[in-house]
Amino acid sequence: MSEIFAAFGSAVSLIVAWDADLAEIVGLSLRVSLGAVAVASVIGLPIGAAVALYRFPARKVVIVLLNALMGLPPVVVGLVVYLFLSRSGPLGFLDLLFTPTAMVIAQTILIAPIIAALTRQVLEDMWLEYEEQLRSLGARTSRALWTLLWDGRFTLVTVILAGFGRASAEVGAVIIVGGNIAHLTRVMTTSIALETRKGNLELALGLGIILMCLALAVNAAAYLVRDLAERRTG
Repeated sequence: MSEIFAAFGSAVSLIVAWDADLAEIVGLSLRVSLGAVAVASVIGLPIGAAVALYRFPARKVVIVLLNALMGLPPVVVGLVVYLFLSRSGPLGFLDLLFTPTAMVIAQTILIAPIIAALTRQVLEDMWLEYEEQLRSLGARTSRALWTLLWDGRFTLVTVILAGFGRASAEVGAVIIVGGNIAHLTRVMTTSIALETRKGNLELALGLGIILMCLALAVNAAAYLVRDLAERRTG
């Protein structure tokens, strides 16, 4: 037990001193996760909104597919992206394998369905409430879509934060397509796995504490945004 407390104390010291390696790993983790969330939001928000408001023959199939893709196994996504980006793959000429860009691609594939599916659910619920009023005002579906996106912006922020939480905790896919290369593709989750195997518990614990604090901050932000939305809507 004393070894655990000693490792925990050393981890806190590393955080307080803001060790250079620690700062580099945390910085890369945030850049990769935020990049993936930005791309996934650009893809997922319009898809979710379109599925919520438009009626087309395969709509139910698309909804089921989006919901199913929320549970994509990270290692399978990592393997597929690896095959596409490997030198013998169709995108091998881009030379992206084992780079932060490959990690952003893998995380984007994982969280875009989450953002799309949650956006669809949020806007569909709002559409049930708003449809009659918007129709009476002569608003077309495309115009109503933008109205719902604006009115639901606070709730949609929580959807995006949920995607960020998923991305920041990801390890299976990013380690396959990014490896764990020091000063290039080493992020918090992959570093924790590596440092634990090496017995460097101080750095692993330090990264784990920062990751937990990050998850807490994301959840607190989601709660505050939702609380603000409820206050504005009464």
